Amino acid sequence: MRTAAHETRPAIAEERFEVRAADGYPIRGGIWQGDGGPVVVIHAATAVRAGYYARFAAWLAGQGATVLTFDYRGIGESRSIPLRHLPAGWVDWGVLDAEAVQAYAAGRWPDRPLSAVGHSIGGFALGLADSAARLERVVTVGAQFAYWRDFAPDQRRGMYLKWHLFMPAVTRLMGYFPGARLGWLEDVPRGVVRDWSGMGPRFEQSVLTNLDRAALARRHGSTRARLLAIGLTDDPFCTEAAAERLLGYYTGAERSHWRIAPADIAVPEIGHFAFFHNRFEGSLWPLAADWLLAGTLPPGAPGRIVTPGPRT
Repeated sequence: MRTAAHETRPAIAEERFEVRAADGYPIRGGIWQGDGGPVVVIHAATAVRAGYYARFAAWLAGQGATVLTFDYRGIGESRSIPLRHLPAGWVDWGVLDAEAVQAYAAGRWPDRPLSAVGHSIGGFALGLADSAARLERVVTVGAQFAYWRDFAPDQRRGMYLKWHLFMPAVTRLMGYFPGARLGWLEDVPRGVVRDWSGMGPRFEQSVLTNLDRAALARRHGSTRARLLAIGLTDDPFCTEAAAERLLGYYTGAERSHWRIAPADIAVPEIGHFAFFHNRFEGSLWPLAADWLLAGTLPPGAPGRIVTPGPRT
């Protein structure tokens, strides 16, 4: 499935950057410079450091894109104060942090198309940013906002106990969730835990925010990009129902929902995280690259299309 268009060039040295969100909080990340292609901002999953996407970012830069990764406030390099003093939630990660980085990218490369990749909550957060209206193409992977009734039925009970009962209980005790100590990815601010554990079928009615909730619900609709939502059939978070629930907010985008089973690429599992492992460089990564660079899927792309919602 790898084509001449995907011949990997030598990796380009990473550049570090720091921007200030509208409230003054410093957001830090890295840049991989490509050769004249679009500028792509990668929005991470909850409790995942930006460095997790470094191999994918370097590879995508080798295809011509300039790629930015960044840590949300409280995570990795953007952890500037003790988490006990940081009440940040998912809305802050989108309205403030994603906006700061996307606006920085648009301002630094004003003559190049601006696009985005969103993994898990990153596919939710990027649409909360005002600058999402500038995006031309978007790829999301496993994107949803953790409404527990959308979890895979055979794992729903265990996931509910872990993420919606145990995690908030520990957070109330500690003032943040010590995920790194427990081996559950990274430490997480208490506002994010509150949003995750208290999520209902409508995110704007569930998240911790001082913003007008009706206006918050309309933010994703300003995205006019061509959006490819990739879901993996063995992902217990991003079931087909969960992906469609989030896509329902992107009312202004030209949406395509693509489902891939591990058997489609002859592997036993992919799950929620493994798309960005470099073992999928030849099978899954070209789907994202072709969409971001050309607005198409490569010939013979594995998986199936789910009927997209109408563009309004």
